[in-house]
Amino acid sequence: MRGHTWRTAVTLWAAATLVTALGTTSAAPAAATSDSHPASQAAKTPVPPVLLGCLSDPEVRPSEFILACGDGNSRLAALHWTHWDAKDAVATGYNAVNDCKPFCAAGRFHSYPVIVVLEHPHTWKQNPRVVQYTQMNLVFTGSRPDGYERVVTIPLWQ
Repeated sequence: MRGHTWRTAVTLWAAATLVTALGTTSAAPAAATSDSHPASQAAKTPVPPVLLGCLSDPEVRPSEFILACGDGNSRLAALHWTHWDAKDAVATGYNAVNDCKPFCAAGRFHSYPVIVVLEHPHTWKQNPRVVQYTQMNLVFTGSRPDGYERVVTIPLWQ
């Protein structure tokens, strides 16, 4: 029963976050207004694409993002978004990766500077009124974890 309550709370929180992010375009007056009127401009402003987190929580310009949902051993931190629009988004920050030496529970996190690029926006299957980015590229600008290429492409969950 407790797990069901937790899932319900997370679902309600995600729904409230989504409603807040989307705003209330239905509150705009039905009558036609001049294009210079602020209310008509707000109604024409498209909702930006979202980045879906581990719990399918839609986020716009998050400061942190978990990449390894199962164990949290890779995450993005200190994200500073310089661009976010209907086609792509760009941020700088750090990829904190657990070295898992001698094993993950005893490992240490190391931070690597990255440029994060979100691309390929598509309609979110769970809510067709929301567009989500479906690909993330991490560009390591300095050192990088062992075995990582300079550019890592990650398909994002849908």
